[in-house]
Amino acid sequence: MSERVFIGLGTNLGDRQENLARARELLSEKLSLTAVSRIYETEPWGYADQPKFLNQVIAGETELTPTRLLDFLKRIEKKMGREQTFRYGPRVIDLDILFYGDRVVKTKRLEIPHPRIAQRAFVLVPLAELAPGLVHPVTGKSVEEVKKNTDIQDVYDYKIN
Repeated sequence: MSERVFIGLGTNLGDRQENLARARELLSEKLSLTAVSRIYETEPWGYADQPKFLNQVIAGETELTPTRLLDFLKRIEKKMGREQTFRYGPRVIDLDILFYGDRVVKTKRLEIPHPRIAQRAFVLVPLAELAPGLVHPVTGKSVEEVKKNTDIQDVYDYKIN
């Protein structure tokens, strides 16, 4: 049985637009993409001394379990050249599971819904574009409600070249 998932994409190294396009292409190998947000440019989060990010959220359907989906995302990151540096450092691509149906998962490797959605305007803005009424299964708040209580002033529509 397939599940509806939301994946956050971020990149700030190399050809950022191409990185997002390549990630979407690779994601489509195991996900049936149902919606893709606009691209947003954002200031770095967590570590400021690095290039700006391009961020996007995709919605899709998958047969993969949450753990297998995580493994699939990690393989894509590696295939695209992501190297482990330091927490919140620059990266070619970052893929995060934001929601997996209405499931709540908490293991050493994986936490769903993503634990820092409410603090990340770069995720909330594109997520609200796709699913404003989506309700967080733990907090009971909709994405739009959370976004209204978050500072989103540093999230800009990215003008595609």
